[in-house]
Amino acid sequence: MTAVYTDGACSGNPGPGGWAWAIEDGPYASGYDERTTNQRMEVTAAFEAVRANDGPLEVVSDSTYVVNCFRDSWWVGWRKRGWRNTQRQPVANRDLWEPFVELVLERGDVTFRWVKGHAGDPMNDLVDRLAVQAVTDGTGRRGTGRPDDLGAADAPPKQAAGGATGGPALPDGYRVVITGLRPPGLGGYDPNLTWESVRSSLAEALAYLATEHDDLLVVTGMGLGTEQLGAEAAIDAGVPFVAVPAHRGFDEVWPARSRERYRSLVDQAIAEVVFDDRVPTSKQQAGAMASRRDAWLARNAAEAIVVHDGEDEHVERRLAALTVQLGDDNVLQLRP
Repeated sequence: MTAVYTDGACSGNPGPGGWAWAIEDGPYASGYDERTTNQRMEVTAAFEAVRANDGPLEVVSDSTYVVNCFRDSWWVGWRKRGWRNTQRQPVANRDLWEPFVELVLERGDVTFRWVKGHAGDPMNDLVDRLAVQAVTDGTGRRGTGRPDDLGAADAPPKQAAGGATGGPALPDGYRVVITGLRPPGLGGYDPNLTWESVRSSLAEALAYLATEHDDLLVVTGMGLGTEQLGAEAAIDAGVPFVAVPAHRGFDEVWPARSRERYRSLVDQAIAEVVFDDRVPTSKQQAGAMASRRDAWLARNAAEAIVVHDGEDEHVERRLAALTVQLGDDNVLQLRP
C-alpha cells in the first residue's frame, strides 16, 4: 500500500489557499485557490491525491476533519439525511465531500490515517511547505522527489493590538472560544495522559463543528492548560485559530520551556491579536486585563467549549459568564 501525505493551507478564512499531496521518493503536486477556507483545502488535498494515484492507497493527513469523516463514517449519516448534518443543515463543503466520498467507495482500496502536524514528520513537513508555497506564489506545481526551493512551513501571523478600554478586530468567521482548566486541574504542567485526552476530545469536537460551519475559527487566550490545548486541537482538526493574549509580555513570567511551547503555537495561528497593548505592572493589573479580554471574547464568539471538572471555581465562573452571553445551547462542556 502506498502512503500519500496531504495538507492544506489558507491565509485568512476565507482567503487565498493552497493544497498539496506527496509520496515519499515519488510524485508530488500542489494547487492554488484565490478564495477558499482551511477546511476546503484539507479536503481538496486528499481528494486530489486519491484522484491522481492508482492502487491501494493510505491517505496520511494531519486534519481530523478529513480523517474522521471516513474513520467515524460521518458520510453515512450525511447520505442518509440527504447530505444534511445532525442539525438538518446542509453539510459544509458538500460540493467536495460528495464526489470525494463516492470516489473512495467506488475504489474500495483507500484508507486514512491521522498524523500529528508540525511534529517532525518529514513528509508532513513537505506537504505543509508545498501548500504554503502555493499560497505565497499564487500557483501550484508538480514534480518528483523533494524540491529544494521550498520556503518556511508557516507564514508569520498577522498582529493587532487593542487599547485599555476597547478591543482589537478579530478575523471573520464562526468563532468558537476554547477555555477551561489550567495545569493543576489537568494533572500538572508537563504533558500527560489527561492532556492528551483533553486535546483529543477538543479535536473531535472541532472536526465535527467544521462539518457544520465552513468558516469555523477557534479563538483562544493561549493561557497554560486548556487554552493552549485548544490551539493544538485546532491544528489537529485542520481548523484555523487566533491567539489572543491578554496583554503584551503575556508569557514573560513563564519558564523557558513553557515560553518555547507558547511561541511555537502562536507561530501557527492565522493571527496574533494582543488585547491590551500595555505591559502590566502587577499581578492584579494582569488579572484585570485578562478579565476584560475574556468578557470581550464572549461578546465576539458564536459558541464556546469549556473543559470543566465541576470543581474549579475559576472555570465555574467563566462557564457561567459564557452561558449568560451565548446561551446554554452554544456552550459545550467537556470533562477532563
